[in-house]
Amino acid sequence: MNPLPPLDAIEARVLGALIEKDLTTPDYYPLSLNALVNACNQINNREPVMALGEPDVTRALDKLRDKRLAVVITGGDSRVLKFAHKAREVFELSRPEVSLLCLLLLRGPQTVGELRGRSGRMHEFADLNDVQATLGRLAQRENPEQPALVALLPRAPGTKESRYAHLLSGEPVAPAAGVAPDHAAPVTPLSSDTARLAQLEADNADLKRQLADLRREFEDFRKKFE
Repeated sequence: MNPLPPLDAIEARVLGALIEKDLTTPDYYPLSLNALVNACNQINNREPVMALGEPDVTRALDKLRDKRLAVVITGGDSRVLKFAHKAREVFELSRPEVSLLCLLLLRGPQTVGELRGRSGRMHEFADLNDVQATLGRLAQRENPEQPALVALLPRAPGTKESRYAHLLSGEPVAPAAGVAPDHAAPVTPLSSDTARLAQLEADNADLKRQLADLRREFEDFRKKFE
């Protein structure tokens, strides 16, 4: 299998958000465009926090679909388009493996301890050795045709532990000591106050969308008995 073209920062965020919601809230997955925008712009479990609009996410989805990493879901009971990822199928990943890849996509380079501490909602690793072994499988694939998906970064001066990074956006650059890595250069991180406002607005929009969906479903249900 030839390596896929590198993901840009927004593609990585969109793919990570789709994987996260697939693993943590399967009842609400696949995601509508509005729900996916909200997932991308979350304050918690995101580094950096982004303020993406629907056009940004739509463009990223189009590029991910070209790379076979995302699909659009139509039909069924809903008339709203839904989106899903195909990372597990494309890269032949187990749940533990895709969980770690998701964390690296959403939060950038992390230590083994950070990955274990943040993975609980997606997969419960037994211990640090379990995380380390899973990272090893992502770095050196059993299928020789599959590309490596993570790499161990050189330990930065002044830090106690090395960090792992995903390789879906190309070769990662280890940050200098005391410098936060810039995982999304095209998108300016928000200040904390602006980020909270953006999250509130996103939550409000999501509630309005859910209410509209409920009203539409009720109307469809009512018409069956008229």
